[in-house]
Amino acid sequence: MSVLTVNKNNFNKEVLLSKQPVLLDFWAPWCGPCRMFSPVIDEIAKEKEGQVKVGKVNIDEEPELAQQFGVMSIPTVVVLKDGQVLTTSVGVKPKHMVEEMLKL
Repeated sequence: MSVLTVNKNNFNKEVLLSKQPVLLDFWAPWCGPCRMFSPVIDEIAKEKEGQVKVGKVNIDEEPELAQQFGVMSIPTVVVLKDGQVLTTSVGVKPKHMVEEMLKL
């Protein structure tokens, strides 16, 4: 399983009801920093497969989800567990900092 595309139709099932922690990456195709950050998210998804569910939310297509999480700048990364937000980070971060967010 690679990175999941999260939208309002699958949000409850894939995020809120997930048995695993969820890392959500809020991004947009026109966002340069988001494109730079994307390989880091993809790498974490591959390395943490089975431990963490990784999803991407395109804010242009899912403005309601972006608003729900108070996303003002992108990229924004949110870590949830049992449907609750544990931590949030705004901006491009090195891989080790994102991994640190996942140490639950």
